[in-house]
Parts: sequence; C-alpha cells; structure tokens
Amino acid sequence: MDPSTAPPTADRPEVRLSDPGEIAAALPHLLGFPPRESVVLIGLGGPSGSRVGLTVRADLPRPHDAAGAAVVLTRSLRTGRPDAALVVVVSEEPDGVDPWEDDELLVGAALPHRAVVHALVLELAAADVAVRDVLLVRGGRWWSYDCPYACCRPGAGTPVPGGVSPLAAAAVTAGQVLAPDRAALGARLDAPSGTYEVMRAACLRLASERAARAREAGWAALTEECWTAVVDAVARSRPGVPAAPLSDDEFATVLWALRDTRVRDRALVLALGDDAAAAEALWTECTRRGPAPLDAAPATLLAVSVWLRGDGAMANVALERALDSDPDHSLARLLRQGLDACLTPGDLRELVERAVEGE
Repeated sequence: MDPSTAPPTADRPEVRLSDPGEIAAALPHLLGFPPRESVVLIGLGGPSGSRVGLTVRADLPRPHDAAGAAVVLTRSLRTGRPDAALVVVVSEEPDGVDPWEDDELLVGAALPHRAVVHALVLELAAADVAVRDVLLVRGGRWWSYDCPYACCRPGAGTPVPGGVSPLAAAAVTAGQVLAPDRAALGARLDAPSGTYEVMRAACLRLASERAARAREAGWAALTEECWTAVVDAVARSRPGVPAAPLSDDEFATVLWALRDTRVRDRALVLALGDDAAAAEALWTECTRRGPAPLDAAPATLLAVSVWLRGDGAMANVALERALDSDPDHSLARLLRQGLDACLTPGDLRELVERAVEGE
C-alpha cells in the first residue's frame, strides 16, 4: 500500500478539487506516478469538503481479498482525519462480469470490480467516513458507479480533461517530478552504469582507513570528522552552486560516515533547513552508488527528505531499498511503521525536531 500525499503544509500548497474529471486527471500528481490496476482513496476536508487530504493507494485485490483490503485502506485513510472520501478504481478491465467475481449478487454488473467497491463503501460507512463518490478511471475516461445517466453507461464515460490542472501546477511548484509508473520510481535509485565495482573498491579502501584513523585519534574524533565530511558534501550538492562533483572516494567517505548512527541521526536535521534540497540530492546519489549495506542509511535519510515534502510514494521506494539492503536497520524499520500508519509530514517534522532538540 502507498500512502502518497498528505494534508497541505507550508511547503505543500492547499489544492481543492470539485469536479470528478479534475480528480481523475489529478491522480498521477496525488500519487507521484500514473496508477495502474489500483484502488485509490482520497481524503477530503475543509468547509466545502473539497480540500484534498491524505491519499492512499493499493493494487486492486481479488474479490475474496476485498474485505481485508478495505479494512487496511480505511484504517490508513482515517489517520488523516478526513470528513469524507472519494473512492477511485483505476483499471482497464472491460465492462461485464469481473473475471475474479464469485459473488452471485454482483454477476452481470456493468462496471468492473464492484466487489472491491462494495467492500470499501461498507467499511468507510462503518468508520463514519462519508463516501462522496466512487469513480472508475479507464482508457482516458471516467465513470461514476452511482451515476444513473447515459454518460455513465457501459461504453460511454466522460473524457478525463487535459491541460494543466491546479494540482499539477502545485506539484511542479513543490518540485514533484512524475514517474511513468511505480517501477520507474525505484529505477531512480538504480546505480549508474559501471559504478558498482568502482564504489565497492572505494568503500573497502575507506574501511581500512577508518579503522586506522580510529586507532590513531579515537572514535569521538572520527565521528566529528565524519560529520564535517557530510556537511561539506551537502554544501557541494546545493542546487545552482558551481562545484566539482564528488569523487568516488568522497562518496565512500559519506557512506561510511552515515554508518555511524550519531552522524546519521544528526543528518536528519538537514531535511528541515535551507539545505533540504541539497541533502536530498546527496542522499539520492549515495543511495544509487552505495553497495549494500552502506546504502541503507542514505536511503533512510532520503525517505525522510521526500516524505517531509509530501512524496509518500518515493518515501516508500527509499525505505524498501533501505530494508532490502539491511533488514535490521532500526531507523528504517521505525519509519516503515510510521509510513504504513500514514504519519503525516507535519507529524514527522515534529518528531525530527524533537529528536534534534533532545541531542
């Protein structure tokens, strides 16, 4: 499941959507990628009930799994305290009987995946979340499951509007870059061609040097040197600042520095200040280049950076990378639990601030 966006913050402008076509067009920007064969819940709030809040996505379940999926999705959506919700099914399944359908009451239903829709509507009602509408988005058109008019009949539908939507404009302002699909998000963290063996060799050299330096100066001094190296690397990663790119040895220095939990935890604060964009760029490149398990720490810091600016989909991808590399990484596991519980960027910011103040 992907909790992908959250309520507006100072860095994420408020956007209101009132038309079903706007909602269908906004899905890629709400999620960070165009969904396929997915079910999406969009929390709504505000005086008019049109302010977009938390958005959660999951792969479409089979009918016999629909009730369980509805429970998980509804529980996650409620963490955003919505006044109402929209249910959106994105699927290229044709009209007629769902190939997985085994509920005799639903056989012959015109629009597909009604078992999933039925389970979600029941679960949301039980959770006291009003369902504003239930949409199907397919082939560049949208339908409402509850619409009695000709435009919603099988084979009809309404075209999804083109152009730049308010949410698309807000996403660009916030620095969001859409991926063609969820797999492409993961590909953003793939290692540059030909760098793996080079970086592995650089990291092995640094391991010997760190051990020798620790024996010479002590671990406390080494920790401060590592922190200084991280700060310098962030400064050189600032957007628009002309600087020579970091060398393989310098990337290796940062990767080893972040293995020290004291350095890694201090680095969390970099996501809160003026160097947030520079830190995100550095964590991204370190994650791409770092051999396992050294990539786990920058991947975790990257998850924090993108999560704070509302990109839950990329945060998911970064945490998956961290835990694949190091399943016992304590901070990554803690953040994974928070993201699964749909902790908002505002809540995460408060946690990071308290952690920094407690140093």
